[in-house]
Amino acid sequence: MSVSPWLKSPFTDLTAGLISHQWYGECADMEMKVLECFEAYGLDKGLKKCDLLIQDFRECSLRHKQMKRMVAMRNERHRQAWNGERSKEEKYAKGPAPDSY
Repeated sequence: MSVSPWLKSPFTDLTAGLISHQWYGECADMEMKVLECFEAYGLDKGLKKCDLLIQDFRECSLRHKQMKRMVAMRNERHRQAWNGERSKEEKYAKGPAPDSY
């Protein structure tokens, strides 16, 4: 995770915001905390001192745990349908009625 680009030019200044979460992202606050931590400790020490913040930010942006949970629930539903504990028609819960939002 690098804080500044290897080659600095006006083009990198213009495109720097495209790879951040600051444009209406729900992880914007976490990203700012990580960057402030890096600013306080520097990049080398910051990788060690800010490790928990970095892990939280990665989870917020990549959602590994959420995807593993979703796959586990889907696999459990498939297992139940395969073993006959749940009917194949009712494998998933019914969706909301039309115009119920």
